[in-house]
Order: sequence, then structure tokens, then C-alpha cells
Amino acid sequence: MASDDIWILGIHMTKFGKHKDKDTVDLAAEAAMGALADSGVTMKQMGVLAAGNLMAANAGIGQQLQKQIGQTGIPVYNVANACATGATALRTAIMAVKAGEADYGLAVGVEKLSGAGLLGQQAARPADDTWTPRGRQGAVAGLEGHVGTGTMPGVFAQIGQEYGHKYGGTSFELFARISEKNHAHSTLNPLAAYQKRFTLEEIMNDIMISYPNTRPMCSANCDGAAAAVVTSGSVLKTLPKEQQRRAVKVSASVLTSDPWQEACQVLPDVNTLTRNAAKQAYEQAGVSPSDLDLVELHDCFATAELVHYDNLMLCEEGGAVDFFESGAPWRDGSTPVNVSGGLQSKGHPVAATGIANIWEVCQHLRGEGRDRQIEGAKVGLAHVIGLGSACGVHILERAAA
Repeated sequence: MASDDIWILGIHMTKFGKHKDKDTVDLAAEAAMGALADSGVTMKQMGVLAAGNLMAANAGIGQQLQKQIGQTGIPVYNVANACATGATALRTAIMAVKAGEADYGLAVGVEKLSGAGLLGQQAARPADDTWTPRGRQGAVAGLEGHVGTGTMPGVFAQIGQEYGHKYGGTSFELFARISEKNHAHSTLNPLAAYQKRFTLEEIMNDIMISYPNTRPMCSANCDGAAAAVVTSGSVLKTLPKEQQRRAVKVSASVLTSDPWQEACQVLPDVNTLTRNAAKQAYEQAGVSPSDLDLVELHDCFATAELVHYDNLMLCEEGGAVDFFESGAPWRDGSTPVNVSGGLQSKGHPVAATGIANIWEVCQHLRGEGRDRQIEGAKVGLAHVIGLGSACGVHILERAAA
């Protein structure tokens, strides 16, 4: 029977960082078993498994995971959707439960990325630096370094610069202060890859990766996994009161891709599909940005965080600089953003990030955020974006019980 009422019953995130003694399947199993334990149900009760991974050499991460945590014959969906992979895996499990095909669904995102370096297109130029049309798209193939860049630091540096050019108010120091905030927040998160506070001077004087993003302003490629168990409202009502109390309502689950537009099809537009996803999510959940008690957004670079203040409508259009200057996104501000430390500190094991952002929001809605707890948190938003492009937005609400 179809259900419109979806709940996160259990969720778990591994420590992010370097895990030399664990492979991809080990990390996925740790997250999955943690989520099952947190939910109070077992693998035998799962009706669907969605597993997200981008980099592993072995095909079928979901089936490999089953061999470690239990092969029960259920459908397995192996998901890859750039940095939105984890959010896509969760949405896959949500859709199965929502359609009435399963009472419980398990979603997992996992990645081993320690030492991976810069991610993105890095095709070398010909030795003579001349370009010849080639490839599937002919005139738009093989243009790395000639028309913009596909490397992540360059793409998001350009996006931040473009925002400043359009609306004004940005500066190297402003972007560094965004990073300063996130590193400060990370000191309260024991699962973050890095838990070190940086001074503004240390951030600005570090190695320049792609202006205006220095090394501490970039997301940290690392190892990690996160997993969630979802169920329907009707099933939840049959469970013990403690499980009902800790369950987190999924008020909105949205996934978007690039819409058609009269614009450059070579350089990515991370703004439009994010704004579209946010609009759909607010409408689906019946809330507005002012109702949010915290936000975990995809700050793959300090420049990205700034533009997503605007894209998620946390401020008026063009008002991202003023929003930051007001102190709103700090942990003690009116709309705390990336209390976890964000991707710049918590780390960014790509396929795990979408569920890890949701894990952070769930901790606060459950009142289990410990030293970094946002008191009285009732509504939170988790956002991820992957170039290509894909954007996932989930709005979560605390259980009424």
C-alpha cells in the first residue's frame, strides 16, 4: 500500500578520515550495521537496498555489501550520481517504501578517497597547444583549459567570482571567513576528518588552490560511509514508543538535474537546479526558509557555500554577503549552516556525503548533537550537488511524539 508518510528510523555515519585497515565494503558494512542497530530492526526486515559508490573498482557495491551483512534476496540498486550519490541512494529507498513495495529500506553511501587529489576533468592539452574537434560532441569535446575548466576547484572558484561580479560585496577575505566558520564548527564534531580551528590569517596564507580558494577552503577528500533506514508512517505506528520518538520525518525528498536553458552548455550551472530543488522541497514540506533551524549544505569550497545561501533562499536574491555578515550561519546565529564543520572539515567521501549531511541534521532534531546541539531544533535541510549535474534536497522534521 502506497504511503505519503516517510520516516528515517535509524541512521549512522562512520568517522571520516583515513581508514587504511578497511576497504570500501568494510566501511559500508560499518555504516549499514550502525544504521540497523540505531533503528532497532534487522537486515532481514529490509525490503530494498540502495547502495551508492563512485570510485570502487568492484562492480555491484550493494551485492558486495550483502555478502557481509546478509544476503536476503531483496532488490539491490547500485547508484552513482556524482556528489549527490548518497542522497540519490536514500531517495531510491524512500521511493520504494513510498510506493508500498517495501516496509523498510536501507540506503548506504561509501567512498575511499584518501589521497585522491583534485577531482574532475583534467585532460592534458596537446603538446602543440592546438585543438582539433573530436569525440562524441565534436566542438565541445576536449576543451579543458581552453574554455574554462572541469576541475572542481576551478569550477567553484569561478562560481563564487561570478556571484561577486553580479551582486558585489565579495572578497578573498570574505570567502576565507566562511571557511573560518566551518573549521571552528568542526572542533565540536568528533566524527569530522579534521577538528582544527584555523585563524583567518592561516586560511588566507595557506596554499592557493584556485583563487579565491586556498587549501583549507576546499573540501577534504577522505574515506567514510553513512547509511539510513527508512520506513512508512503506518509501519512506524506499530513500533515501540522509543523508536517512534527518535524517528525523523522526511517532509521533502527532491532530486533535480539541469533544466534546459539558453546558456553555455560547457560550463556548469550549479545555481538553477539547486534553486529549483529548494523551491520544490519547501512546497512539498509546507515550510519556508525562515522555518529552518539548521542547514547542512554542500560547501565543497568556501565559494560554493556563499552561492548556496542564495540558491536555498536562506536570504533574498543577491543577499548572500549580507546574510553571512549578519552572523546568521554561525552555530549561534539565526540559521546555523554546516554545524558539522561542513565538507571543508568533516570531509567529503563523495558518495557518503549526501547521507552524512542528513545524519548531522538528524542528530539535532533528535536532541543528540551533544556539544554542538542546536537547542530546540525542529526543522532542518540537507543539500548536496554533483556536477553533471544533480542536486538533492531533503527537509527533515522532528517527531511530534
